[in-house]
Amino acid sequence: MPAEHAYVPRMTPPASMTADELLHVSIPDKRVELVKGVLLVRELPGLPHARVTMDFALRLGAHVRAAALGRVYAEAGFKLASDPDTVRGPDIAFISRGRLPDPEPAGFPDLAPDLVVEVLSPGDRPGEVLAKVADWLSAGTSLVWVLDPARRVARVYRHDGTEQILTLDETLGGEDVVPGFSCPLAEVL
Repeated sequence: MPAEHAYVPRMTPPASMTADELLHVSIPDKRVELVKGVLLVRELPGLPHARVTMDFALRLGAHVRAAALGRVYAEAGFKLASDPDTVRGPDIAFISRGRLPDPEPAGFPDLAPDLVVEVLSPGDRPGEVLAKVADWLSAGTSLVWVLDPARRVARVYRHDGTEQILTLDETLGGEDVVPGFSCPLAEVL
């Protein structure tokens, strides 16, 4: 048979999942996200991750509540893009009072939080973390904080493209996104 007529099997691309379909996905002991229609499955984080996340969420939540700035969410999914859908779930998210959906949707809100806090786990790969940061910033998040308990540093990524690395002797500040918030890194990392 001539080469131009040879049978070439076609690979069928995986079916693209939607945000609505993701709502019905349950994989025991795993965390899931959706990136450009592709399901990402991750291991549950360990104790250092959980401790830093909880300590930081309590501090941020107390400040936001006392100043009536908006709401702090943990482990919530946000729909950042459509066709194909992207749903990301930060460890902690802040939405300012003026941007809060009312009523809160049952599914994934079609908005990016004002602030996202990601706490690294030992298995997190730098490229995947940067891709997640890029998704947040591209969707409109103003400020992303990546807390690294193992290295005891925080990386600050801003919507304007600037970045900063903070060490244990420095303080993470809410800038104009979470006015008045500050947290010495040595107290949470």
